[in-house]
Amino acid sequence: MIRVEGGTFMMGAISRQRVDAFNRELPVREVTLSTYYIGETLVTQELWMAVMDSNPSYFNSDLKNPVEQVSWEDCQVFIQKLNQITGNKFRLPTEAEWEFAARGGINSLGYKYSGSNQIKEVAWQQVPNEEGKTHPVGLRRPNELGVYDMSGNVWEWCQDWYDSYRSNAQTNPTGPSSGFYRVYRGGGWNYSASGCRVAVRYGDTSGGRNCFLGFRVVLLP
Repeated sequence: MIRVEGGTFMMGAISRQRVDAFNRELPVREVTLSTYYIGETLVTQELWMAVMDSNPSYFNSDLKNPVEQVSWEDCQVFIQKLNQITGNKFRLPTEAEWEFAARGGINSLGYKYSGSNQIKEVAWQQVPNEEGKTHPVGLRRPNELGVYDMSGNVWEWCQDWYDSYRSNAQTNPTGPSSGFYRVYRGGGWNYSASGCRVAVRYGDTSGGRNCFLGFRVVLLP
């Protein structure tokens, strides 16, 4: 787990993101977060199997690959069991926590992707004429905090219900109280560079599973 020192940032499609941005990344708003810890890597198939005694992943040739084909609901079961084993209180990151960490927290250098303006330095993503697949975690360069694969490899579930952004400043936002979709972030092996920007956001139903969708966890101090 990597410590993310609390701070204030502008969340959404700031000017450097704006060329490729979608309306769902706007308006930009000020967000203040308390300190938390986030997984240095995505949850791997190896860790999932240790907790759940199963492996739902499609790309299962290497257990260091991120676990995928797990729904938001599956993640909640995993986290509940992980907490029972460890005595900790892990959970999925809020959307704001995810984006702040992806940007490098208070160490941010303002990159377009998580850790670089050059997508190939930090992300496994869609490459023309190459077979798409996941890759073992931690092989590309980490971001300013030392966190890997926050752009590319697999998209990542967040705790929040999906909703349009509001323009008002917020502190430790947790998203709307209800909704139809859950947020996922970060881009994946199946998406172009524009979809791996740190501001990109999508959503799926809580029960949705895909071979491009995984997660990492956070922990409060």
